[in-house]
Amino acid sequence: MDIHNNSVFELMRAEGHQDLFFCNDSEVGLKAIVAIHDTTLGPAIGGVRMLPYANEAEAIEDALRLSRAITYKSSLAGLNLGGGCAVIIGNNRTEKTEVLMRRFGKFIEGLSGSFIASIDVGTTQKDLEYIHSETNYVAGLPEYMNGGGDTTFFAARGVFYGIKAAIKEVYGDDSLAGRKVAVQGVGSVGEHLVAMLRNENARVYVSDMTEERKMKVASKYKAEPIQYSSSYELDVDVYAPCALGGTVNPDTVPKMRCKIIAGSANNQLKEEAETIQLLKENNILYTPDFLINSGALISCYSELEGYGNERTEALVRNIYSATRHVLQSAREENITTFEAAKQLAEQRIASMKKISR
Repeated sequence: MDIHNNSVFELMRAEGHQDLFFCNDSEVGLKAIVAIHDTTLGPAIGGVRMLPYANEAEAIEDALRLSRAITYKSSLAGLNLGGGCAVIIGNNRTEKTEVLMRRFGKFIEGLSGSFIASIDVGTTQKDLEYIHSETNYVAGLPEYMNGGGDTTFFAARGVFYGIKAAIKEVYGDDSLAGRKVAVQGVGSVGEHLVAMLRNENARVYVSDMTEERKMKVASKYKAEPIQYSSSYELDVDVYAPCALGGTVNPDTVPKMRCKIIAGSANNQLKEEAETIQLLKENNILYTPDFLINSGALISCYSELEGYGNERTEALVRNIYSATRHVLQSAREENITTFEAAKQLAEQRIASMKKISR
């Protein structure tokens, strides 16, 4: 996507986006964008991301890209939800206030249920509570508000099942004992993933932009701390990017020595087409992020449907078989795993369009 050389409408048309909404309230300092990609399967759901984007173009691109990924996530996970994304332009540490989030809630309420807000980079459950003060179109609320609670455990759980499915594809069995996994980024999701991997006796290497965080997690789970900037170069079975996206790109892929890429970060690929080709040439199995990192989305869906944790775990466990199906399709049709996942997601949407007319 390149908004600098294309009109917004051209970008939306290229990926089939339905709607793009803007909110500007200078009185409270709110500059927000909501992108809705596709609502064939149900109302669009998406995280609220608050970041100090360099410019509006960058924010729009992020919203469009993330909303498309949610459509595919939801479809592959078998959920009745569409893809959306909200971005707030601003510094989440210094510019976020109750009034800003509540004004954003009013913006969401004005979209009349076509978009449901959840947590993303730069927002917290407390922010969702503020948003919820002005609208009911929210998912990922804390348990004391009858919400599903912390979604990060299920986010990590989905990636864990995705890793096992990829290990099965490469090695013939899905045992993680003795397998080497480099987890880049050990925030809430990354830490949960480290715990699950260590519980199955995998050798885990951890890195994080915050040195203190890295050392704390490494010590707690008997993992090996490594340098964040070069974690993708390690000779391991699995490289698991669990921080911000873009670490898998034309510059990094030739330096990679892993067999598998499987992590929780959104938009892991930079310069998609070129990177996908490089991964294939370098014989690295990529499990698309929108295939295996849908655990948090599933948790939100369970909350909306009134399911309990047992049902959520069962839905998340399906990521294993969904990943196996995608990897098998890619192998049989001699296409990339990215293309296979995208095709399967689009097939379900096309099928459902027949009954939603």
